[in-house]
Amino acid sequence: MNRTAELARNTKETQITLSLNLDGTGRADISTGVGFFDHMLNGFARHGLFDLACQVKGDLEVDCHHTIEDTGIVLGQAIREAVGDKKGMVRFGSCILPMDEALVLCSLDLSGRPCYGSDAVFPTERVGDMDTQMVREFFYAISYSAGMNVHFKMLAGENSHHMIEGMFKAFAKALDMAVALDPRIADVLSTKGSL
Repeated sequence: MNRTAELARNTKETQITLSLNLDGTGRADISTGVGFFDHMLNGFARHGLFDLACQVKGDLEVDCHHTIEDTGIVLGQAIREAVGDKKGMVRFGSCILPMDEALVLCSLDLSGRPCYGSDAVFPTERVGDMDTQMVREFFYAISYSAGMNVHFKMLAGENSHHMIEGMFKAFAKALDMAVALDPRIADVLSTKGSL
């Protein structure tokens, strides 16, 4: 089974090419023009063991908003395409991940229904060249374009860098769990018969 996706999105605000392999080894080729965001996407690929290539040219002369939100849209679409019909897939994933003083819970469901929730409040407005409010916009965009429930609980945290990095890594681990295949699941894991 080939669980990959290659997508492109071109607007007046961003030009994005992205490829994703859910059954990869954690290789990443990332360039968005936002250094901290690149660092987060590299961590997502590495810790989820996804192969991810993502090249973005955005209107950074405005700010980082369109670049990060649109990348979330495209990554969500890639996840949705790569999981295909979801037959044999575990569907649910969760992770409680420590990142120094930060402790993050991420739980998700590849249900086909979008929902995003988070109680994360960051003590600073920026980390490097990324606005911390863009964390919500990124994961919200993934939730809606992938059709998944994504929930975060910030159980502890004082440093914005650690808190955000913990969220990206916890999301990666939870997603890796959710997309895993289980031979005991003959069809899709739903009483409705479809996801």
